[in-house]
Amino acid sequence: MRKVFAAAAMMMALGVAVLAFAAEKEKMDLKVGDEVYACACGAGCPCDSLSRKDSECTCNKPMVKAKVTKVEKGNATLLVNGEERAFKTVGKFACACPPACECGSISQKAGKCSCGKEMKEVK
Repeated sequence: MRKVFAAAAMMMALGVAVLAFAAEKEKMDLKVGDEVYACACGAGCPCDSLSRKDSECTCNKPMVKAKVTKVEKGNATLLVNGEERAFKTVGKFACACPPACECGSISQKAGKCSCGKEMKEVK
């Protein structure tokens, strides 16, 4: 009986950890000096796509490697193609892949994440 209880408790703890991780997929935790991939379309682009893996942004243009120069609540300033640009660090859309996926894709516009799967709207 003790083994059954221990196994059940372990499964519940694992489930809580997975749900906690999944709930944070819409947020990209960044610090100054981090390098990520970002939409390079310019300040007028509504997608504000960010990813930890190289791919295309949700507006179907190639993302570029960018360096974080400043972090504020809900925003990060990135050096993109030699110009500083503010990006939201909480997406309206996020990667819908399993928790093991490490692409960390977020966007303000619907589309595909860097894994190639459709992003899920964050509610």
